[in-house]
Amino acid sequence: MYAVIVTGGKQYRVAPGDKLRVEKLDAAEGDAVEFDQVLMVADGEDVKLGRPYVEGGKVTAKVTAQGRGKKVEIIKFRRRKHHMKRQGHRQYYTELEITDVSA
Repeated sequence: MYAVIVTGGKQYRVAPGDKLRVEKLDAAEGDAVEFDQVLMVADGEDVKLGRPYVEGGKVTAKVTAQGRGKKVEIIKFRRRKHHMKRQGHRQYYTELEITDVSA
């Protein structure tokens, strides 16, 4: 059984037992999080599609960690103009373990 959910403006295919990193959620480590924006639920040959969301569809997950990703270096450079601009960015994330998928 698996589902397709929406969080942080992105879509994820999840199944019970999966671990994934999503955009930062306001939840502490060990908390349970529910996603009700479920686009699709599939259980073998039985597939339920939502318009836009599956009615009664719910995915439950446990927060395992909060953190920041690797640094991304941004460099803007103009040749022969004595211009170089450097910037770095580290994105916050929430690590989840999917515990249940229901429809």
